[in-house]
Amino acid sequence: MNICQTDLPLDWYQEEFKPYAEEYQALPDRRPGTVLPWLDRYAQPALDHFGDALLLVAHFYMGGEIVKLVERYGGAVSDSYQLALQAARNPHKKVIVESAVHFMAESIAILAHEDQSVWITNPKAGCTMEMLAKDYMVEPVAEQLVERYGDDLLVVAYMNTGGRIKALAGRTGGAVCTSSNAPKIVDWARKKGKKILFVPDQHLGRNTAAKLGMDLSKVVALPDPQLGRGGFKVDDRTVAGGLAALDRSEMILWGSFCGVHTVFSPAHVQYWKERGYTVLVHPESKLEVVQAADGSGSTNFLWEALMKAAPGSKLAIGTEGHFVRNAREQGRLRGVEVVHLADIPDPSYGSMGCGCATMSRNDPPHLAGMLDLLRKGKPPAINRVYAGDVVDEESGALDRLKAEERRELVHNARLSLQRMIDITETGTTSC
Repeated sequence: MNICQTDLPLDWYQEEFKPYAEEYQALPDRRPGTVLPWLDRYAQPALDHFGDALLLVAHFYMGGEIVKLVERYGGAVSDSYQLALQAARNPHKKVIVESAVHFMAESIAILAHEDQSVWITNPKAGCTMEMLAKDYMVEPVAEQLVERYGDDLLVVAYMNTGGRIKALAGRTGGAVCTSSNAPKIVDWARKKGKKILFVPDQHLGRNTAAKLGMDLSKVVALPDPQLGRGGFKVDDRTVAGGLAALDRSEMILWGSFCGVHTVFSPAHVQYWKERGYTVLVHPESKLEVVQAADGSGSTNFLWEALMKAAPGSKLAIGTEGHFVRNAREQGRLRGVEVVHLADIPDPSYGSMGCGCATMSRNDPPHLAGMLDLLRKGKPPAINRVYAGDVVDEESGALDRLKAEERRELVHNARLSLQRMIDITETGTTSC
């Protein structure tokens, strides 16, 4: 399996991080027994300096060395929903350092208290799905839909969006969702009698509609946002089925997707089923893959399935490569065999899949450097994450809102996040 985790070129590091990268690249190997002691040299002094005020967080998709270090120092490793709640639910943690992608750090910042700061180890760690749903792509289209449908339209924003899109959901009376609670959120919107613009992942949206028993002919996908960078006119030429199809629709799907999860095919599922494996996939996979699998769900669902599997079980998991590598290691301890769904030794099955290459930009040198620079009081300003920040994933250019604009964004983004929390955890919402 191609993990897509390689050392970054030295010129990809911010100037402040290059010394740490040079040390890392000079290490004799990349084994945990070598990497972790090197990381300890920077992590331990930072822990001693900040004490209980420091919190390290990482997503399940991070490489094993980062995950092990975060766990070693009492940090949180979880899915995007639980990460978003870390600052709000741990007010005594004043300095939060995240090893994941930018939209996840921004979600933490949206819900953070005034006296908490959120830092990302690499601000250029983006998400390919979110890159195709930037505010300048989505908002012109959403404005056309609002003009046509008025208050009958609301936006459901997947967690894999920037704060500006979450704020759009808040302004339209919509909510954020995750891969695990998307059915609850969409069902809530339907019961309100609303037409839904689901942003950004068309596959999660379609899988959610199928799970709820919606008529899929009333689920309409917008054009591929790679064409024209999302800046298109909504009319009979750009929408399959034209405006009449939009008018009949219950849910309109933004056309983005995850490059990791769309490599899977029903043939991959059939291969492992024929060999006695239980196949579990992430719902960012295509509909036909989810329907062929034995089960689908979020990263938390997939991890819990592993934890609950009986010794002797065989699982084929269709999701990001680092997650499966970590699951395979845990499976060995539990007597459970774990394989990656696309890891088939036959070239006729096509791509073997990979880990999230953009997530992997948060490598050990970035974590070591971030902790050391924070301890010294010299952290780069771009690594501080505020609500509404947009970072160019190639150049590192930062577009940061003014304080007044940020306050308005936080208000609307929190509305959409709070609606999700209320619907998910209490089954009701008052806003």
